[in-house]
Amino acid sequence: MGTALSSAVHETHMRTALQAAELGHRGANPLVGAVIVDDDGTVVATGHHRGAGTFHAERDAVTKALEAGVTDFSRTTLYTTLEPCTRQGRQPACTELIAETGISAVICGTTDPSPNGGGAQQLAASGADVAVGILQEEARRLNHRWNRAQNQHRPFVTVHLAQSIDARIAAADGTSQWITSRTSRRHTHRIRQRVDAVLVGTNTVTVDDPRLTARDDDGAETAQQPLRCVMGHSRTPASAALTKDQPEGQGWRQLRTRDPLQALQQLGATLHRGYPVKHVLVEGGQSILSAFFAADLVDEIFVYTAPLILGAGRSSLGDIGVTTLETAPRFRLDPADGGPVTVMDDDVCIHLAPAEPEGDH
Repeated sequence: MGTALSSAVHETHMRTALQAAELGHRGANPLVGAVIVDDDGTVVATGHHRGAGTFHAERDAVTKALEAGVTDFSRTTLYTTLEPCTRQGRQPACTELIAETGISAVICGTTDPSPNGGGAQQLAASGADVAVGILQEEARRLNHRWNRAQNQHRPFVTVHLAQSIDARIAAADGTSQWITSRTSRRHTHRIRQRVDAVLVGTNTVTVDDPRLTARDDDGAETAQQPLRCVMGHSRTPASAALTKDQPEGQGWRQLRTRDPLQALQQLGATLHRGYPVKHVLVEGGQSILSAFFAADLVDEIFVYTAPLILGAGRSSLGDIGVTTLETAPRFRLDPADGGPVTVMDDDVCIHLAPAEPEGDH
């Protein structure tokens, strides 16, 4: 099939790849979708990346093509929203896979700004038929916050907000467990299972004494646990539940700073489970959340809203420096990871991503 076909044909297949990418979830890795098309233009397999440690989109598509009976890839074209990676990580490099299978042409939406970039150039140098830039803006927008995190040398940040209809995270007497439903809390634990670290402030440790562990639907701790982090200068008590009676460095860490970017960059230089921290879940409280929003360091939000009104009590956010509507940060509904709106028992979970500012390229 190759790269000589009309741009309309290429765009059709790239849109399919972009739709596939949105089936994944955001975090340490970018959203990526891939489509394999045979020489008569028939789609034989579609793949997407499901998160750190899972098959990359290209390998997922190749695996599905093999399962569908494809044995000769020499006359197929691979469409991928992001150029194939060049380095061995938790998964082998996709450029090696493409060379091994003998795929004849590779069409990429956009290049990769991370150290894994350069795949398109590498494949072209080895003799493959390669083109970059089909639906480039759409492909770039798909991961614009992940790209920003790469440029700032920091982990990707997901924020969790569990609140009442009137945006309170605690009642007037300080009680907050539990505002949201059990299903909402289960969803949060599934997110904890896939992030590298969970972060709260010292006040949350004092008031709520959270464990910050990832637990299954029965309440048992899962095998894979995030690094438990406290941000702030106040000392974390040795008796705090999140320490699990272990010294600092044994599954938990205190980030002695009030600067959120500095905290993230410290975490980015930290190894957990043998890999650098690349995805952080910020769970609160108000001061920490406000600091991250004020610094424009929130890349993804899950807002769980429970059907109750508290009137008084602690608000989700404090002052983030917005003095007029024009300067308010704006967000958009995020179609990735199951869609933008999900009903969880009586709660409503809204999945949001920061809107891309004009001229942010």
